[in-house]
Amino acid sequence: MSSNEPATRGAVDDHASARRLRRKVIALSIAAALGGFLFGFDSSVINGAVKAIEEDFNLGDLPLLSGFTVASALLGCAIGAYFAGRLADRIGRIPVMLIGAGLFLVSSIGSGFAFAVWDLIIWRVIGGLGIGIASVIAPAYIAEIAPKAVRGALASLQQLAITLGIFAALLSDTLLQGAAGGANEPLWFGADAWRWMFVACAVPAIVYGLLAWRLPESPRYLAGKDRQDDARDVLASVMPTSEVDDALAEIEQSLKEDRENARTASLRGKMFGLLPVVWVGILLSMFQQLVGINVIFYYSTSLWSSVGFDTTNASTSFTISVVTSIINVAVTFVAIFFVDKIGRRPLLLTGSAGMVVSLGLMAVAFSQSVLVDGAPQLPGAWGPLALVGANLFVIFFGATWGPIVWVLLGEIFPNRIRGKALGIAAAAQWLTNFAITETFPALSSFSLAFTYGLYTFFALVSFVFVFFAVPETKGRSLESMDSLKVVRKRDRIVAQQ
Repeated sequence: MSSNEPATRGAVDDHASARRLRRKVIALSIAAALGGFLFGFDSSVINGAVKAIEEDFNLGDLPLLSGFTVASALLGCAIGAYFAGRLADRIGRIPVMLIGAGLFLVSSIGSGFAFAVWDLIIWRVIGGLGIGIASVIAPAYIAEIAPKAVRGALASLQQLAITLGIFAALLSDTLLQGAAGGANEPLWFGADAWRWMFVACAVPAIVYGLLAWRLPESPRYLAGKDRQDDARDVLASVMPTSEVDDALAEIEQSLKEDRENARTASLRGKMFGLLPVVWVGILLSMFQQLVGINVIFYYSTSLWSSVGFDTTNASTSFTISVVTSIINVAVTFVAIFFVDKIGRRPLLLTGSAGMVVSLGLMAVAFSQSVLVDGAPQLPGAWGPLALVGANLFVIFFGATWGPIVWVLLGEIFPNRIRGKALGIAAAAQWLTNFAITETFPALSSFSLAFTYGLYTFFALVSFVFVFFAVPETKGRSLESMDSLKVVRKRDRIVAQQ
């Protein structure tokens, strides 16, 4: 009996060690994913401030300038995302995270003290630089620090963190405007509540910076700088000792292949100058934004006020916005659970069909609006129906197109062009997001029914696009994504069966 005790004790110790390592890598991933939280928070915090900003800076008759004020952060996003990877390869992942946190901090304080619309736009662009950095560095760091067995689950923390950031931004907006009695009412030290909405972003920015300061550097970056001993130490802190040498050897082989691919990779093809698979990635990114999802999170407060939801009390429309963001968080778990069970294409097709119905319902509802004392209102049941349509839209998008597009973008490109193709696809997404956000005020002033009819059309086209052009990547290795043409033929055979 006693002879078995050392073996039993050793097994128990190994199990405890594995659990300790698992907890540590989860903690590191959560800390890195806080960048996604700031991404969601900073991009949505302006929701509750739009009306007040229009009033303070006299933008009521300048819908395009109002839209640009909201969308200006997205220009910074595109720039930040473009340079983040290159900068991270040069100086390291952690220093770039700290730069992102600093940009968030400066932007939040500067936006809170903005004295003119051009001043606010500058601070929004600076915040956008931080968002772009976070959107690239956080998932990259998680993928590089996490062991294979838990990499997929931990990578999903980024998308979850984004939705939680959106929820937190809308909740803080609600609390601040409630405490002041309105977004344009003075709160602390005589500053209007909308200014404190921006300043509130300083809190998670500081937390993110402090956590990033304590994170270990990525082992992939360390190995790329010929710091193998440091890379080995980091790997040993997140995985069993017996696996460290193999993991380090795999990283070094991957770096060697990347250097080789950098000399031979080309995106050029016969389809309008690019490879077909690159166009698939670009169009996936564009359709994700062309359906108008960010209108719900950037403008929902002013949107619901404009159609008659308690126009004398902004808290009602704030509450609707918060409920919508909670739904967005919840349905993200649906995507995480089903993406590897039923596949990418079925989820995207279901999402497109659901968005056609829900956006179509919103378009019809808004077509029934009438002017009451110069303000549009939805009579009878049309108001609740529009609200139902909006939340169904969020459900279908959040469970499908929101997270699944990012999954596909990480899978469909061949290894030799993955980095460059992802950069182009991400840039297309940010620029499309900018276009939708910038044009919504002018389009909604013209006709909300037309606006949501346009988004319905894009949702319908996205269904056709996925059906005919998007490959199924479930169960396939990354190395098998050599040709979109071959994959499409396989998909058609599967579809026929």
